[in-house]
Amino acid sequence: MTPAAASPRGASPEITHRRILALAVPMTLANVTTPLLGLVGTAAVGRLGDAALLGALALGAVIFDYLFWTFGALRMATAGLTAQAAGAGDPSEIDRTLARALAVALAVGLVMVALQGPLAAAAFRLFGASPAVNAALAGYFSVRIWCAPFTLANYAILGSTLGRGRTDLGLGLQVAINAVNVALTLVLVLGLGTGVAGAALATVLAEVAGTVLGLLVLRRLGARPWRVPFPEIVERAGLTRMLAVNGDVMVRTLALITALALFSGLGAREGDVTLAANAVLQNLFLVGSFFLDGFATAAEVLCGQALGARDEGAFRGAVRLSLGWCLGFALAVSGLFLAVGGPFVDAVTTAPEVRAFARDYLVYAALTPLAAAAAFAFDGVYVGATWTRAMRNLMLAALAVDAAVLALTRELGNTGLWLAMLAFLAARGLGQALLYPRLAAGAFPHPRAGLAGEGAR
Repeated sequence: MTPAAASPRGASPEITHRRILALAVPMTLANVTTPLLGLVGTAAVGRLGDAALLGALALGAVIFDYLFWTFGALRMATAGLTAQAAGAGDPSEIDRTLARALAVALAVGLVMVALQGPLAAAAFRLFGASPAVNAALAGYFSVRIWCAPFTLANYAILGSTLGRGRTDLGLGLQVAINAVNVALTLVLVLGLGTGVAGAALATVLAEVAGTVLGLLVLRRLGARPWRVPFPEIVERAGLTRMLAVNGDVMVRTLALITALALFSGLGAREGDVTLAANAVLQNLFLVGSFFLDGFATAAEVLCGQALGARDEGAFRGAVRLSLGWCLGFALAVSGLFLAVGGPFVDAVTTAPEVRAFARDYLVYAALTPLAAAAAFAFDGVYVGATWTRAMRNLMLAALAVDAAVLALTRELGNTGLWLAMLAFLAARGLGQALLYPRLAAGAFPHPRAGLAGEGAR
């Protein structure tokens, strides 16, 4: 999917190392702040002294993380389409993209609220927790589900902000939502003694505040999505394109969740020590992902804007710099994990058997950022260019590689799980790298002389 060749050319994005870092660093910081919210919530509920409440909070967080993460495609799709419209110098299309994204967020969010009964029943049956945990979880779920329209709207708002190249404002919005959530959690849970229902209410109010603040910020940037006529919002070609991009990214996300679930589920079958050790080591990949995702966001913005401006030199330059930063950073982080991974494991767990087991597999966990580097960089490129159908298909192919390696290494136990994970991550990046030249040639069918020398300036 590419914008029409007749799109008006806007200003080409600046492709420099400084610009890459200016886009990547704020999103990295935003990613790092998110786990702090979970830590505060856990600490607040933990002080109530009831294990069932703490278990309900943990399961509730997992349920909503997966429920909303599935629709995280809304952020990526909005960012890619907005970046292309910005590069093409088309503010009206930027507003139409945001209006459509907000309409989709509202519709899907309200459907989640309407189906809260079946959703809760399915989630409770899946986890099979104790009656005490389920009772507390029911109260948490019945409150937090009401944040669905606002959470999804915030995905759309963040996508629109990032697509404009304002990752600094994206950082501000994320920090504001998390700060409000933390403050309200402390007041409602510890001050007023409302338990896990209070923690859920704090999240709802924080998401509402984030939506209001986000719309005000976008208004300052010139956005007027509420002025877009309804016929333009539901215009067939534009709405179909947005839904297609969202659908592709959603399938891609579900495939990613499946790969991670396979790793955790099969690890659990290997025993409690294996499950615990793998959980500790997965934190290393999570930390690396925070930083790699920042560079992926930079690629989304720069590649989308360059494609919208029909500037092949800027597009290819953005790809090279984004890929270079991801690979360079991943190499450094993998080396760091090998050097300090042992002390990290000891700090996370005090169980001697888990420590020893985790150290045996530390090298595999340390290699995950390096194996995933190309995938993160090209995810940003493909989202910015809205090559989402190809991204979806390549993710499904990588999942097939994961399943094949798992089958072939079944006798290797936990070593086989880690080999399959590394193969899955590497297959994603390799597939995207191999397909990239053909997609780029299709996006810029009439290369101009001298483009090979353009790019980073």
